[in-house]
Amino acid sequence: MTQPGEAARPHIPLQDRLRQLLDGPAALDKRALLGTLYAEVSRRETLAYAAGWNDALATVPRGPRRDTDA
Repeated sequence: MTQPGEAARPHIPLQDRLRQLLDGPAALDKRALLGTLYAEVSRRETLAYAAGWNDALATVPRGPRRDTDA
C-alpha cells in the first residue's frame, strides 16, 4: 500500500535523487543537506519495508475463517 501522494510521484532511483539533492540549484548548508538526505533515505526505507510486508502478506494462504467463540 502506498502512502498518499506516492503514486503521483515519479519513481527516481535513489542515486539519481541524491545527485539531484547534492547538485540542486539551492546550496544547502551541511546540516540542512544531511537532514534532507536522511529524510529521503528514511522515506525510501519505509516504502521498501511496507512493500516487503505487502508481498509477504500476499503469499499467506487464506483458508476459511475460524470462529473463536466456540
